[in-house]
Amino acid sequence: MSPPSSAAVAAVHRCWAEISLTALRHNAGVARTQSGHDLMAVVKANAYGHGAVTVARALQEQVAVFGVANLQEALELRSAGLDTPILLLGTCLAEEQVPALRAGFHICINSLAEARAWSELAGRLGTTALGHVVLDTGMGRMGFIEPEWTEDTVRALVALPHISWEGLATHLPSPDEDAGFTRRQIELFHQSVRLAQVSGLQPRWVDLASSAGLLGYPAGHEFCNLVRPGLMLYGVDPLASTGLGDPYQEKLRPVLTWKTRVILVRELPEGHGISYGRSHVTRRPTRVATLACGYADGYPRQVSGKNAFVLLHGQRCPLLGRVTMDQIMVDVTDFPAGQPVVPGDEVVLLGTQGEAKISAEEVADKAGTISWHVFTGITARVARVVVA
Repeated sequence: MSPPSSAAVAAVHRCWAEISLTALRHNAGVARTQSGHDLMAVVKANAYGHGAVTVARALQEQVAVFGVANLQEALELRSAGLDTPILLLGTCLAEEQVPALRAGFHICINSLAEARAWSELAGRLGTTALGHVVLDTGMGRMGFIEPEWTEDTVRALVALPHISWEGLATHLPSPDEDAGFTRRQIELFHQSVRLAQVSGLQPRWVDLASSAGLLGYPAGHEFCNLVRPGLMLYGVDPLASTGLGDPYQEKLRPVLTWKTRVILVRELPEGHGISYGRSHVTRRPTRVATLACGYADGYPRQVSGKNAFVLLHGQRCPLLGRVTMDQIMVDVTDFPAGQPVVPGDEVVLLGTQGEAKISAEEVADKAGTISWHVFTGITARVARVVVA
């Protein structure tokens, strides 16, 4: 008997994430309707773990520009045939500057000295740098700080011969935590935009709002013409649990459903330890299902012992013991006799099954982290499967 083909083996996933392009496009539509502006779809970090090329192809008709973290991510989109403008949201290393210019990527510029260097390099290459001025209004990560942003600075930027100024932007560090600071930051950016305009800088795009800024401070980006949704594209309202802004979670649709399978079902006696460290010891005879997912797949080890659940046959099943590299164990003792759990059964780690739901926010809360971290932590070992 010949062994199964690699294609046949690949079709049976042990751990996979289903990506709904219909939900993705719907969420982009919500972002466009809420803002009334052009969209920069943030697809960095493999589109928050959803698959950068898949997501970008699905959204290319709805967006004006894609935002990525670095040159490597931008080249991945270009090599996939996507010709939408791409902005490198991070600063380029010296070795990345020439490839970035030759590829025509948009770049972030953080100081007058940096702008002059980009203009000089672009001139030597016989091209034009597509520059986005970044203003640091409180993030402390990158960009011009307030004392540097003067009329003389702006005029010097405008005079550079080999830069086309495509954007003027800032970033909000605390829209989900400090509304007062965020409003002051928005006003500071508005003043900086007015200074730029009267000093001769007329960029194609002006933007400050990522998902939380877009949903929580609609009046704050009225003077902008571009927004940068990230998390909300993937179906999560970053303000949902904060009380800030209008509730948008019901308008958004989760894009990713993370699944695995039961690989083993065993009957353990009372007093039997489960997983490393024996942090869980059974208090009764317990039916335990072992699942084909662990922290090497990105399932957070930090949920161990934190009352975490998975969905199986539409029911919430508690995790037992510590998350291991390749498996987790769950309690299936109380399933009725007519609904046995068997190897091969589909398990939802994140998403819905029947009427039950486990959200990214729930998993993040149990892990002591944030939804962004949960999504981007899903590793390459987890197959991405596109669904309608």
